[in-house]
Parts: sequence; structure tokens; C-alpha cells
Amino acid sequence: MNRPSVVESESFAGYRFPPEVILLAVRWYLRYGLSYRDVEELLAERGIDVDHVTVYRWVQRFTPLLIDAARPCRHAVGDRWFVDETYVKINGVWRYVYRSVDQHGRVIDVYVSKRRNIAAARHFFEKALRDHGRPVEVTTDLAAPLLRVVDELIPEAAHDTEQYANNRIEWDHGRLKARLRPMRGLRTDRTASIVIRGHAFVQNLRRGHYELGVEADRDCLRLAAAFDELADVI
Repeated sequence: MNRPSVVESESFAGYRFPPEVILLAVRWYLRYGLSYRDVEELLAERGIDVDHVTVYRWVQRFTPLLIDAARPCRHAVGDRWFVDETYVKINGVWRYVYRSVDQHGRVIDVYVSKRRNIAAARHFFEKALRDHGRPVEVTTDLAAPLLRVVDELIPEAAHDTEQYANNRIEWDHGRLKARLRPMRGLRTDRTASIVIRGHAFVQNLRRGHYELGVEADRDCLRLAAAFDELADVI
């Protein structure tokens, strides 16, 4: 079994709170429909006095480290990709979020873009192809940028654009929107990207798409067990 690789041996150096508290706060925030103030309140109920701004900084700092540490343990993605873009408001301005899932429900990749155009679609696909290989089938809607980029970058793949064929990714967008709803607004593209990537990461962990948390007694404990494993290596 692959094990997480060490990302940074002293990631928690200089922090007043122990790693288990920090990662508990990050896990709660990424997993549940909580605001930073909600996490602050839940920790206070357990005798842990942490400001919500500190929780925000923990999420921004440790989410990318967790994702990187877990990379050696991720399962290969499926060969059927469902790709679409949705939109979120960041600092009062609409941004597009390109997302893809495979036939097993795994989130393959996400990308926050200022524009919905060929350049954004190409950037999304190039990274996904570089990280995960080439699919045998891609499902999209009839958006012109997606049609052109799929034809350009993956001409050998079957390309399904039938109505309702992309319901799988549309449904998954809803899960992301539900997670973002309790927030008091996303402030920057970078912070929004980290939260959206973190949401996808936790979703994939819960669905068993990583070789992490597999020894948990129950499926509902898989995420906590996975974070415990990752805490040892970041």
C-alpha cells in the first residue's frame, strides 16, 4: 500500500495549538456546511479558544499540504470523464469553476477562472491530462470552448454531448454550492481555489478514492482516520 510522503517536516512549528486541534478544525470546515465562526464556536464548546480568523488561516495553510501529502495514495481515475463549468461569486464578481468527475464519482480536477473561454478550458484539460492520463470518453455540454478543446487535445476520445448525459457532474456541482452557501463570501481567487479543491479532496476521501483511512471500523470514520494518517507526515 502506498503511504503519504513527507511534505514538510515542521509544518506545525510555531503554532500555539497542537496538530490534532488544527487538523480537526480544517476537517470540520472542509467536510461540513460550516462557517469559520461555526468552527470557532464548536471548538469553544470543547474548551479550545480559537478566533475564526485563525481557523481561516489554518484552512488556507494546511489544505494544500494535506492534498499534496495524500497524492501518492490516490487511486487512478476512471476512463470516462464528465466535464462542466459552474460559477461562484468571489468578492462580488462572478468566477467560473471548471470541474470534472469520473464514472465512479471521483472529482478529477477543479479550476477557478476569470473567464469562460477556450484558454480556460484548455488550461483545465491540459492539467487534468498531465496529472491523470487520457480518458476514452468525455461528456460535456455543447459549450463551444469545451467542444473545441476536447477535439483539439483528445481527438481519439468519444465525445458525448447528448442532453442529460452530463447530469452526473451537474449533480456534483450542487454539492459544492451547498458547501459554499454558509460562507460569508469568498474574497480572492486563491482562497476560493483552496477551499474548492479542499472540498473535492474531502469528498474523494469519503468516497474511498484514496488508500487512506481504510482500516476505520466504519465508513463514517474513514475521513477522521485519513486525517490522522496524514497528520503524521505533514
